[in-house]
Amino acid sequence: MTETLRMTLTATVLGAPDARELAAFYRRLLGWEVREDSPDWVSLAAPGGGAGLSFQTEKGHVRPIWPAGPGDQQMMMHLDIEVDDLDIAGAHAVAAGAALATYQPQENVRVYLDPAGHPFCLWKR
Repeated sequence: MTETLRMTLTATVLGAPDARELAAFYRRLLGWEVREDSPDWVSLAAPGGGAGLSFQTEKGHVRPIWPAGPGDQQMMMHLDIEVDDLDIAGAHAVAAGAALATYQPQENVRVYLDPAGHPFCLWKR
């Protein structure tokens, strides 16, 4: 008889030139608490449990280009964050340190870039 293998996603990890700097941005953006903090690794805990966000220092980090063209550094992933109001959430993201991306592909989605260049989407149903 085969045992059932239990697997739990605990975090999504983003690389950055400075883990603490990027974690501080997402803490301002999301309001999540720090679970672990060391010079090259920071984890934020999602309220109510579930997968959090972690950040690791990568000295050779290259900012992704979005949208990427041929030969550009591509994003490896992005975060989707559902919001109640795109304008208010967008203003909050910019105040936290994000930049609005030049290219916006959909009406109910706003793409922003975090301080390390990772795209993330604020979206409204």
